[in-house]
Amino acid sequence: MTGNTEVVVIGGGYAGVMAANRLTRRDDVAVTLVNPRPAFVHRVRLHQLVGGTGEAVVGFPEVLSGRVRLVVGTVERIDTAGRRVTLADGGALGYDHLVYAVGSGSADPDVPGAAEFARPIASLEEAERLRPALDAAPSTAPVTVVGAGPTGIETAAELAEAGRAVTLVCGGVLGPYLHARGRRSVARRLARLGVAVLDGPGTKVTEVTRETVRLADGRELPSAVTIWTAGFGVPDLAARSGLSTDALGRLLTDETLTSVDDERVVAAGDSAAPSGLPLRMSCQAAIPLGARAADTVLARMAGERPAPLHEFFGGQCLSLGRQEGVFQLARRDTAVRFHVGGRTGATLKEKVCAGIVGYLAGEAGAPGSYRLHRIPGSTRRRRLARAGRTGEALAPGTTSATGAPGASSAPAGRPLS
Repeated sequence: MTGNTEVVVIGGGYAGVMAANRLTRRDDVAVTLVNPRPAFVHRVRLHQLVGGTGEAVVGFPEVLSGRVRLVVGTVERIDTAGRRVTLADGGALGYDHLVYAVGSGSADPDVPGAAEFARPIASLEEAERLRPALDAAPSTAPVTVVGAGPTGIETAAELAEAGRAVTLVCGGVLGPYLHARGRRSVARRLARLGVAVLDGPGTKVTEVTRETVRLADGRELPSAVTIWTAGFGVPDLAARSGLSTDALGRLLTDETLTSVDDERVVAAGDSAAPSGLPLRMSCQAAIPLGARAADTVLARMAGERPAPLHEFFGGQCLSLGRQEGVFQLARRDTAVRFHVGGRTGATLKEKVCAGIVGYLAGEAGAPGSYRLHRIPGSTRRRRLARAGRTGEALAPGTTSATGAPGASSAPAGRPLS
């Protein structure tokens, strides 16, 4: 121990880096960031890494304050009674406060053959394994992308623009978040790129083999490389450590992001479930949640009452190859009619991607400068009201938003940035 207040941040993704940087506002705080990799992964660019059009790794010195100690390792367990975390290499770190920001990764497909023959893309390691598999396949070989959320759409477009023969299997609606007008814009662009879009209820995948993808309506698609982007899961660290989680395994917190079990543990990002009503998994949510988690810790250190989180989503932006994109605007996290497409959409998407790194770097250089998490948001209050919640902490064992016990066990996962 240094004599300062020790804060350990688990996870060096968008939420964890923002929280770690912001905690350096006080000179008497010693911040340690534990991350399984020695570099920051810009996850919204993983589809570019796979397509060979860009990189998804940024050196930590570019985004992390020099006052933050980086420990490259994996946390195996959190001992809240002893206020320490144990690492996979046998080491341990003590803490006065803990920020739980372990992020998300690929969910178990639960489809016969998918775990063996389909390739996920949610982490750097998965993307790095996928890239050579694509390079080894002939340029004319059929590629199937399963899942039509942002990752699936962007990956399909990136590969098609590079000349690949791509089929996008939606398993339902193309771009479920999008307004119908934005969806039509995406569909037109994918058609121009030559992507075969299969949507509707019969397009759920029922089996994956080495060379085929079978659908619920009986169709069998040839597929030399199958890419799985359908669904995300979270690491099971919280559940393994005896902390209360929702059904997916996200740490249950109150509206200040404080664990319902221990006020010295706060959560941020995809692995947080405030009041059992988690925010949409996205960097758009992770960065503000990281700032809010840090503010909660700093408020407690100052003997002040932490402020509750606000929930604000401006929309969703998608890259559709390097030449076009769609910026879908939203109100109260519901897509509206207005969207920006074409080259302008691509420019806006690129500005957003660059701006993410800019926010993190800005907070590293001037801790406390980030303010977007303070934008008043009526969406959160409405969600709490509809769910019959008051924003107070859930008691351990209460029912979460999914209808599962608050202390439910989490699916197996892996630590991710």
